[in-house]
Amino acid sequence: MTDYEPRNFWRDVIATGQSDSPSVLLRVAEFGLFSALVCLVNDRIPRDLGIEVAPYEVAGAALGILLVLRTNSGYDRWWEARRLWGGIVNQSRNLVIAALAYGPADARWRGRVVRWTAVMAHVIRRGLRGERAMPEVEALVGAAEANRIALAPHMPSYVGGRIAELLRQGCDQPGSDPHALLLIDRERAALIDHAGGCERILTTPLPRIYAIHIRRFIVLYLATLPFALLKRIGWETPPVVVAVAYVILSLDQIGVELQNPFLKKNMGHLPLDALTAKIESDLKGMLEPPPEEFPVP
Repeated sequence: MTDYEPRNFWRDVIATGQSDSPSVLLRVAEFGLFSALVCLVNDRIPRDLGIEVAPYEVAGAALGILLVLRTNSGYDRWWEARRLWGGIVNQSRNLVIAALAYGPADARWRGRVVRWTAVMAHVIRRGLRGERAMPEVEALVGAAEANRIALAPHMPSYVGGRIAELLRQGCDQPGSDPHALLLIDRERAALIDHAGGCERILTTPLPRIYAIHIRRFIVLYLATLPFALLKRIGWETPPVVVAVAYVILSLDQIGVELQNPFLKKNMGHLPLDALTAKIESDLKGMLEPPPEEFPVP
């Protein structure tokens, strides 16, 4: 699912499409202008505004620890979301494989199981993004069913109910293994569990008090940093402050972007479109006859 070449160093250095730079440049410029104003005032008044730099070395280390903790918290949410979607991929395949193996030979029933299981992945993705228009679902089960799903209070539960109904219907048809189909229902329940895990991440952002504390610390540190650099580097202070502000504000923004790994407008979002398309393709492929075996030489 990687859509870039991770070994291309310079391409990543100059990249802007998936970088947080556009989001932080204005704030970086504000701190740069403020530091330039401090230098200008310092030249115009008899009193030296510079202060000792030692306290900022300690404060910088503390700020770095806080930013790393926040970034790690955001990455943990992103990685948990990816693991849950890995479970959705696997459970979808397991459900269809077992249903086709132990269910009836009825082609219509088998096709419906495959389509409704593929619908589940699309519906979970759309639900996490707050979307109700689902053209891919309409293509799988028709406009009427897609409309019923869109009107459901909880779309994955509605689709899960239809899959459970199909499994029950399979138990009543000849040629099926009712006991095995009842066990397969656990795979359907696991899909609901994974959807609930994603919803938990979506509806539980990091506590706001955490962000407030870190951002106040950032502003206090960057606003007073020019005074600590005046004595040592003078008018070289603004570019140094800009460089430091870019690093600190970028780390803060990364923590924000990782909080919601499902929204497409967020950088680093999970490739849910590709994942759900892959699920649908794999499940449909299970209905097709396998290719002829290669002749043995």
